[in-house]
Amino acid sequence: MTNTQFNTGAIKPVECVKEGFELIKKDYWILFAIGLVGGLIGGATMYILAGAMFCGIFFAYLKAVDGKPVTFDDLWKGMNWFGPGLLVVAFIVVPLIGFYIFAYVSMIGAIIGGSQAGEAGLVGAFVVIGIIDLVVLVAMVSFHTLLMFSFPLIVDRNLGAIDAMRTSAKAVWHNLGGVVGLVVVNMGLAFVGYLALCFGLYFVIPIIIAGNVVAYRRVFPSLEMRTNVNPPPPDSYNWS
Repeated sequence: MTNTQFNTGAIKPVECVKEGFELIKKDYWILFAIGLVGGLIGGATMYILAGAMFCGIFFAYLKAVDGKPVTFDDLWKGMNWFGPGLLVVAFIVVPLIGFYIFAYVSMIGAIIGGSQAGEAGLVGAFVVIGIIDLVVLVAMVSFHTLLMFSFPLIVDRNLGAIDAMRTSAKAVWHNLGGVVGLVVVNMGLAFVGYLALCFGLYFVIPIIIAGNVVAYRRVFPSLEMRTNVNPPPPDSYNWS
């Protein structure tokens, strides 16, 4: 089995979330701490260390899902993939920054142009800008979704950034129904977290990540656990 072979039709969104929670229950608080500290470091360093921190976070979650012991030091293992992690973050963050610049510039332009055309012109300008921003936002979410397996692929398959993003996009595309369902379930969990005075979001994030990692593991089975296991039928996987 090569590093980039992947299964298709393996993601069942609700099952992934349930299984993820069961697999991380005993390590929930340490994974919570790993995600919190990693996120804070990534933000505090202006995303310079965000890639390495994400790699460390996924390294820890993969260990938990694979039934291996997790320690807080797993977070720092992400520094082993500093370069690839940084490049993936750049591909994610730079377009996002571009989107926000576009949104604010568009809003300012709408205010200036609309005010000159009167109240009706101002409302019309905001409607047009809102539609454009919504289209761009959907495109950004779709782009980020295609890259959702990039960090696990870097730490699990030791791929470079470009190969990880390319393989992630192919795997997501061939599992699109399951991935979209998982995104919807994750949004539901996040909404429930927001309802709990917003702070609840932090407590559902480990469950969301665990569900995503289980989905990853269903698409990219552990190479260690493939030994002496009969291979799946030829039509059940794709080659990148």
